Amino acid sequence: MGACEFINVAKGKTAKEAFSAAVKQARYDHGHAGYTGTLAEKGGFVFISNKRADTLKEAEELASTLINEGDDRVDDKWGPAGCIRVGETDTYVFFGWASS
Repeated sequence: MGACEFINVAKGKTAKEAFSAAVKQARYDHGHAGYTGTLAEKGGFVFISNKRADTLKEAEELASTLINEGDDRVDDKWGPAGCIRVGETDTYVFFGWASS
C-alpha cells in the first residue's frame, strides 16, 4: 500500500471540532473502506505550534513545506495529521500523509 498527501481546511469552535467535521466530510466524499489517501484515515492531529500563519494562504504554504521537507510530526501515513490554526480565526488546516 502507498500513501498520498492531503491538505484540508475546516472550521470549528475548536481544532477538535474542526477535525471531526473534516474527517466526517472526507469519509462522506471518499468512503469508509480505508486506504482512501485522505484525512478520513486519520485518528488524530498534532498542533504545529512553532510556526505562525496569519492567512489561509500562509497556512497552506506552510503545510506544503512541512510535507515536502518530511517533518517528523507529519511524515507518517499511520501517524497524526498536522494542524495549523489560521491567525486567531476558527479556521484550521489539517495536512500530512494518509494510507492509500
